[in-house]
Amino acid sequence: MRRREFIGILGTTALCPLAARAQQPVKPVVGFLNVGRAETSAFLQTAFRAGLKESGFIDGESITVEYHWAEGHFERLASLAADLVHRQITVIAATTTPGALAAKNTGTTIPIVFETAGDPIRLGLVKSLNHPGDNVSGVTQLSSELISKRLGLLHELVPAAKLVGLLVDQADPRAEAQVADMNEAARGLDLQIHIVNASNEDEIDKAFANISQAGAHGLLVGTGEFLRRRAEQVVKLAAQQNLPAIYQYREFTKAGGLISYGTDLTDSYRQAGVYTGRVLKGEKPGDLPVLQAAKFDLVINLKTAKALSLAIPPGVFAIADEVIE
Repeated sequence: MRRREFIGILGTTALCPLAARAQQPVKPVVGFLNVGRAETSAFLQTAFRAGLKESGFIDGESITVEYHWAEGHFERLASLAADLVHRQITVIAATTTPGALAAKNTGTTIPIVFETAGDPIRLGLVKSLNHPGDNVSGVTQLSSELISKRLGLLHELVPAAKLVGLLVDQADPRAEAQVADMNEAARGLDLQIHIVNASNEDEIDKAFANISQAGAHGLLVGTGEFLRRRAEQVVKLAAQQNLPAIYQYREFTKAGGLISYGTDLTDSYRQAGVYTGRVLKGEKPGDLPVLQAAKFDLVINLKTAKALSLAIPPGVFAIADEVIE
């Protein structure tokens, strides 16, 4: 064999592995944006990945999921969302309402799949539920819309109550809607509402002192990541004031709260994962109707009810999904 032919063959052989590597498809990257903390949301990450798996995608194998957490700081979301856009990832999974709004406000054309507790039309995320339009769609928990149901349940537990407190995080983009929905529901039950705000731990203590001074006979705790992460503090203060309270998330009832009613969060995040997978397969978010929560949990803590000397009405007890003894 001539030397020139040998060198040619050797060069081709050496290039083959490089060519093979160059031809390997690049794994899609999903940017997961959330206002909360990773350590308190592990179960939600698991649910999201389960939804991706249902659509045929496994984190670390067929795709890569990069998690951006704001650690409870709303002001960080804009820069975190901008970073995902700058890196030109494949899909943004914007979970929590503040995260969804931050992603939407970047003006990016990258597909966005949101998970929100609010009304996505009222929040300006989509044009309509059936035909979202643009590059955005996702899942709504309908949490704010369930305020009337929660107030009704609290009224059944404490029928003599005439003044009920509403604790909201005024920094949350849904606060105004929650107050409006609460006032409307209260009119139908002939109840007076006392609104208190809290966006940090000190303000929670002050809010409960305010509720006590107002003489409220019950409390509805509003939606939002900040209040969810302060479940133990909120439940402890309600117990100290011997105040019957209803919450959105089961974490509150698990922590000793009286009763909770709201969307099954794990199912909501799973659905967001499924939708993200559908977008990865080529479907356009604007063509995907917004999914509305279909699974709701009513959890009652009997130990707390006894401590408050409250008898759970048979009708409420009968529809409970879980009763904590």
